[in-house]
Amino acid sequence: MDAPRLGIGIISAGKVGTVLGAALAASGHRITGIHAVSQDSRDRADALLPGVEILDPAEILRRSELVLFAVPDDVLGELVAGLAAAGHFTTGQLIAHTAGRYGTRILQPALDAGAFGLAIHPAMTFTGMSMDLQRLTDCVFAVTADEIMLPVAQALVVEMRGEPVVIAEHDRVSYHAALAHAANHLNTITAQSADMLRRIGVDEPSNTLRALMYASLDNALRSGAGALTGPVSRGDVGTVQAHLAALEADPAETNDSYRSLSRATALRAAARGLISQSTLEELLRVLE
Repeated sequence: MDAPRLGIGIISAGKVGTVLGAALAASGHRITGIHAVSQDSRDRADALLPGVEILDPAEILRRSELVLFAVPDDVLGELVAGLAAAGHFTTGQLIAHTAGRYGTRILQPALDAGAFGLAIHPAMTFTGMSMDLQRLTDCVFAVTADEIMLPVAQALVVEMRGEPVVIAEHDRVSYHAALAHAANHLNTITAQSADMLRRIGVDEPSNTLRALMYASLDNALRSGAGALTGPVSRGDVGTVQAHLAALEADPAETNDSYRSLSRATALRAAARGLISQSTLEELLRVLE
């Protein structure tokens, strides 16, 4: 799936835009310009896209066959609408964005001007450094486009060494919520667990958590609910009660997280037949 070589402009030298720009450049495309405002973004552009001009969005649109908008979700719609109102999109131009929440409908002002829309979202967290380029290998990208343009979106992802997965327009929010739930809440749980360990005198909690969490995540990704383990999935009500008592010394948010996730785990364990209905009811009572 080889796309033709394109002149590609990047609007926003954030962590995602610069890394994807570097990946596209490495696959043979010409980066026509990048928009960068802060000094950090300019430094990032210099490091990953050396020699590429820093330009304003209107000039990037004028020079480019494909423009990649890598701006925050809440900024995207207003920015596209403003550029369209100013007449900066051209017929046949490819307009792509990296917002997980949206498909191509957010690009409607550009589409009305004759452009073609692509939604390409990498399911990865970015540092904005060169190490991200290696992490793109086999990274899944959610792609959304109309039937004619879908092969173009897929080809661009393959050129960045990623794996395209088609997500329907009406499913983009659910897709994005799933990723946020997995990645962001994992970070919160890790931080809360580390705080609990520090409270009892563990100086380097990451060392205690690392092997356990790596193994748990790997098992969950390989086996799904079949990897359920721990006191809740075993129906150890007394242990759960002891945990709740110990958690009284921690912030309320940690206690709330433990209770909420334990309830969800108990329901999954019961659905798989790991605990009886009576044990489920007892756990839910304790966790209220």
